[in-house]
Amino acid sequence: MGQIEMKIVGQVCMEINTYVAACGGGIVRDLCLGFVPPAGISQWRYAALAILAAAMSIWSQTLIQRLRHPVIFFDALGLGFFAVAGAHKAMVMTHNVEVSIVLGVVTAVGGGVMRDVLLNRVPVILQREIYALAALIGACVQVLGQVRGWNVMLTPWLGAGSCALIRFLSLRRRWSLPVYGKSP
Repeated sequence: MGQIEMKIVGQVCMEINTYVAACGGGIVRDLCLGFVPPAGISQWRYAALAILAAAMSIWSQTLIQRLRHPVIFFDALGLGFFAVAGAHKAMVMTHNVEVSIVLGVVTAVGGGVMRDVLLNRVPVILQREIYALAALIGACVQVLGQVRGWNVMLTPWLGAGSCALIRFLSLRRRWSLPVYGKSP
């Protein structure tokens, strides 16, 4: 296989990985809620957005490498919005606080776990980074706001913002979780 074909295959694989990372958690959430087929598969907008994101990341690789902190910031913000969206959808469908919080976290981190497994990497949530914990806090804020009747326009921003802030600060200040089985 020539150089050009390998690049095309590599780009297609990258686009598939982007789709998995973007939609994987939501697909798992929808399956847990009984939505068959899940929105990530049945609605063309999700696939189109993932393909667009993959294409943009391929074509702007040099720029992305120079903009380390903005990329980290937007990744943290995305984590927050996925946690909030997942928790909100689960709460609307189930009216169960615990299920909604868990599915909010699954929505936020599930796609990244699938992506890491496909790339033969240890998933981020199994490492010391504060990733799933940030998503958990964002989902909790969202569900708390829904249960307490907070402003429906403000609650998602509080949830996503708290998640993003915790994730971003943990990366910038090198905060991490303790490792199980190791002495401090």
